[in-house]
Amino acid sequence: MILSEGEPPSGFDRVIAATIDHTMLNPGATRADIVQVCREARQYGFASVCVNPYWAGLAAAELSGSAVAVSTVCGFPFGAGTTEAKRTEAAAALRTGAREIDMVLNVGALRSGEYDSVRLDIRAVAEVCHNAGALLKVILETALLDDGQKTIACKLAMAAGADFVKTSTGFGPAGATVHDVSLMRSVVGPEMGVKAAGGIRTLDDLKKMAAAGANRIGTSASVRIVKATAG
Repeated sequence: MILSEGEPPSGFDRVIAATIDHTMLNPGATRADIVQVCREARQYGFASVCVNPYWAGLAAAELSGSAVAVSTVCGFPFGAGTTEAKRTEAAAALRTGAREIDMVLNVGALRSGEYDSVRLDIRAVAEVCHNAGALLKVILETALLDDGQKTIACKLAMAAGADFVKTSTGFGPAGATVHDVSLMRSVVGPEMGVKAAGGIRTLDDLKKMAAAGANRIGTSASVRIVKATAG
């Protein structure tokens, strides 16, 4: 049941809620679905609402006046588009009110050893984001990489000026793991954010990811998770 506007729920952990990107990336999501997740984000104080680019403007309007940011995705879900396309997509989303961009790294280029191309791809989007005062998160799609490739990907994202590294799109062969989050945090240190996303359904899942080093959590089970913090 959705609470009425201005009636916040009580008894939940607001610190945990403020680490969550409340996510609705289902391609079949409707306008009503987006409005609902925005309303929930206001009520619970989530870090952001993460929606597909088409809905970024609606989310910005729904969240106007709140502390909740609008996140959207870029090069999603494969990361295999051109750099020009990613820059254009990010710029368009920022113009409609997005303040955080989750871009998919070019996984195939990384696995081919084309590291300069991967770094420049990220840097191009980072420049667009930072010129607009926005954050960039780089999705590695860790299930497609070995540990050496994950390490290289994190270092490339750092060198390119990204603000976060993120585990997964949620559309790949697997989602976030404690091992991957721990590895990513060990590579980027305290200088960057680490976002765990993909398959995080319970409060226990969230706590394990946070303990491993994630300071942002992407999930569509946000409301269920924060309700569980109330005991």
